[in-house]
Amino acid sequence: MNLELPGDEHPIRQQFKKWLSEHETYSNRELAEGGWVVPHWPRPWGHDLSPIDQLVIEDELKKNKVQKPSNQIGIGWAGPTILTAGTQAQRDRYLFPIISGDEIWCQLFSEPDAGSDLASLRTTAVQDGDFFVVNGQKIWTSFGHVAKFGILLARTDSTADKHNGISYFICPMDAEGITVTPIIDMTGNHSFNQVFLDNVHIPKENLVGELNKGWSLAKVTLQNERVSLSTGGALWGLGPTAEDLIGLLKMAYLMGSPNLNSQILRDQLAKVYSESQILKWLTLRQVTSAIKGNQPGPESSVRKAIGDEHGQALFELAKNLSGSLGMLSDVSKLKVADKIQEFAASWHYGYAFSRALTIGGGTSEVQRNIIAERYFGLPKEPDLSVG
Repeated sequence: MNLELPGDEHPIRQQFKKWLSEHETYSNRELAEGGWVVPHWPRPWGHDLSPIDQLVIEDELKKNKVQKPSNQIGIGWAGPTILTAGTQAQRDRYLFPIISGDEIWCQLFSEPDAGSDLASLRTTAVQDGDFFVVNGQKIWTSFGHVAKFGILLARTDSTADKHNGISYFICPMDAEGITVTPIIDMTGNHSFNQVFLDNVHIPKENLVGELNKGWSLAKVTLQNERVSLSTGGALWGLGPTAEDLIGLLKMAYLMGSPNLNSQILRDQLAKVYSESQILKWLTLRQVTSAIKGNQPGPESSVRKAIGDEHGQALFELAKNLSGSLGMLSDVSKLKVADKIQEFAASWHYGYAFSRALTIGGGTSEVQRNIIAERYFGLPKEPDLSVG
């Protein structure tokens, strides 16, 4: 297998370089309108590129230190679903503000009694003329406090079995009747929320896809979510990686860490680094599958199950390397170098946040059930609630 990306002579690389040369400064909106935020999407939002061409663009973005707009749920999950099943009016209204980051999105899926078993959701949407009236509660809603819109699952037919009678909506987060309350996690930060919906009126044109057929769209969103959350392992691709352990080792050396001579620690380091390389090969498998035109499938669950546990092992090792300094969330008052302060802060945050990795986006147990059923053809887990 050739692991090298096409070089400078590649047409799409040359096209992007030409665009950059013509835009010494640019806004997120211009980057989006240029088709470089989601280059694999069809025009006018992207360039309808193949996965390899997309990797070429990602490589060029990294080389030129180009930061894409931050709108993880909008770009990664909501956008692809609207692109797949939305009306032309919905695409025209929502997609460019999504990929430019002008309108932040959240996901209104999980409920207190419907997390891993999402199809058991109880939030209802009852049609009343030109609106659907929504009542219910959602939880673990990332960015719900700053989002302009949310993708919402609600039950529109209470007589259907749990995988039917569910519909998929675009929910304005400033609608009357919505209350957002924060959930502070163990990092001390606030990204999760509870959302209460009391007689919220959503226009019927905000229904995505067919009435009562929202579960199939939810699966599209969840597959994209698992691909997105499986891409980086540690902090779902948003934080330090196994390669950054080299910098951490230097920090530990400067700190005089007593753990550096431990054979156990060296074995842990080799294991974590090996896992990071395995995850890269699994990524190449996903790229190869995409090149063949396949939709995301159970392989995203394989990578997420491995990647989440890898992330937790990575940060646990980082804590051990950091010694006593690793117990502190803030080392700014200590007489240590700025670089050590920067590393200590990022690894401490990652250690606390990594507890969420094996829960968010579907627990490790759910991922293993998916792998067992869809890869190995094992029977579904019995429903013990049925007498």
